[in-house]
Amino acid sequence: MIKTVHGKTPKLAESAFVSEAAYVAGDVEIGEHSSVWPGTVIRGDHAKITIGKNTQIEDNCTVHSGTPMTIGDNVHIGHNVVVHCSRIGNIVLIGNHATISEYAEIGDFCVVGAGALVTPEMKIPDRTFVVGVPAKAKGKVTDERIAITKQSVDVYIKLAKEYKEQGL
Repeated sequence: MIKTVHGKTPKLAESAFVSEAAYVAGDVEIGEHSSVWPGTVIRGDHAKITIGKNTQIEDNCTVHSGTPMTIGDNVHIGHNVVVHCSRIGNIVLIGNHATISEYAEIGDFCVVGAGALVTPEMKIPDRTFVVGVPAKAKGKVTDERIAITKQSVDVYIKLAKEYKEQGL
């Protein structure tokens, strides 16, 4: 469901897939080949939310912020994630059930483990792997992990295209 709020209507790239069971409202831009899966809510009612290309936001996520938010390219956000931050970089994996709090920033090539709590204003440097409650750095993201993240992105680009072609 795509809705206008405060005179702002979401802008979706032609190749983007948004499930009919998702709710996207307000000042939201979604880039080429990105996908938004069932149960997800993206509310651009307080500030603009920009989602790059080839980015997936899986089922039952909440994306909302009181300040402008940018989610980069080739980002894979797992099921039931709460995204309430300022920035997520490029080629990032956010594990299922993670929470990314207000004003947090996640660099490029990062992995946020399943269930992690990225606390308000936390700045995660490029290529950092974080886990836990609260999230703590546990090491650097390897080239192998980056390749796996890219493969996951590619799988979802293909899957979203199939869903879109089938009118799902």
